[in-house]
Amino acid sequence: MYGKAFAPEYQGALTTLSVNSSLVDVLAEGTERLREAERSGRPDEAARCGLAVAEAHRRLGQVRDADRAWKASYRSAREAGDTAAMAWALWSGGTLARQRGAFPLAWRLLGLAAELGERGGDIVVRGYSLAGLAETGRIQGDYDAVGRLHEQLLAEARRRGEARHTVWALEGIAQMHRNTGQYDKAYALFEEAAEIAERAEDRRGHAWALRGLADVLSVRDGNTERALELLARAEASCQAMNLSSALAYNHKMRGNVFYRAGRYREARDLYELALEEFRAMSEARGEALARLGLAKSLAHLGRDRAETAAELADLARVLERSGLRHARAMVTRAQAEFGLAAEVVR
Repeated sequence: MYGKAFAPEYQGALTTLSVNSSLVDVLAEGTERLREAERSGRPDEAARCGLAVAEAHRRLGQVRDADRAWKASYRSAREAGDTAAMAWALWSGGTLARQRGAFPLAWRLLGLAAELGERGGDIVVRGYSLAGLAETGRIQGDYDAVGRLHEQLLAEARRRGEARHTVWALEGIAQMHRNTGQYDKAYALFEEAAEIAERAEDRRGHAWALRGLADVLSVRDGNTERALELLARAEASCQAMNLSSALAYNHKMRGNVFYRAGRYREARDLYELALEEFRAMSEARGEALARLGLAKSLAHLGRDRAETAAELADLARVLERSGLRHARAMVTRAQAEFGLAAEVVR
C-alpha cells in the first residue's frame, strides 16, 4: 500500500510544501527562508532551504542559478558539518549535470552523494542518488549496466511504500522495455506507474507516465488521437506546476506522435517549439532529440538532401561525443531511412 507522495528535497522550514507545489512558489518561499537562515547565522537551515531553491531553479530550466544554488547549499552544509545535507546538495548538482549532458560529472557527483548519504545515515538521499546513477546510465543507453539497479531500487521503494520512487523506477524500467521493442511490457509498467502516481497525488510522476503510455499507443498501435489526448492531460499538469523540462519533453513527444502519423507540418512545429525550450534550459539530450525529429520532418517536407545529410552527420558527432548511445543509434536509423548513410560529412 502506498501513501501520499512527498518531496524529500523540500526540507527544513519547507517541509510543508507539497510534491505538487508550483515551482515558482517553491522558489519564492525557498529564497525567502534561505535569506532568513543566512541572516540568523544558521548554515544547517541555509543548506536545507538552498536545496529547494537549487531544485526549483533546475526544474524551471534556470541552469546558472541552479548551479550557484546547489554549490552554496553544499558549502553551508559543510560549514554546519551536516553530512546528509552535503549529500543532498551533491545529488542536486549531479542531477543538474545530467540535465546539461555532462555525464562524467553526473556520475562523479551522484556517486559521492550516495556515499555521503550512507555515511550520514540518510537512506532517502542514498536511494535518490543511486536512482540518479541508474537514470544516467539508462539515458546513455547502458541498459545492461543499470537494469539490475533499477529493479533493486524498485524493490526497495515497494518495500517502504514510497509511491514517488516506485513510480520513478517503474517508468525507468518501462522506458528500457519500450526502447528495446518490448511494447506490451512497457505499456503495463507505465500503466501501473500512472495508477500509483494518481492515487498518491504525484502529478509530476503521473504526467511522465501518461507521456510513456502515449508513446507506446502511438508506436505500437498507431492510435494517434488517444496518444494526443493523454499528452494533453500530461501537459496540463506540467503547466500547473511550471515543469519546464517535462513540458518540453511532452512537446517533443507530441511531435513524435504527429511524425508517426505522417503529419509532418504539425510535427515540425512541435519539434521547433521543443528545441527552443530545450536550448533555453541547456537540456542537451532533449535538444538532440528535438533536432533529430525536426531534421526528419523537414526531410519529408522537401528539405535539400545535402542539408539533411549534414544535419544528421553533425548530430551523430554530437551524440558520439556525449555518450548518448541510444540516441546515436536513432540517428543511424534516420540516416538509413533517408538513404544518407554514405553521405555523412566528415
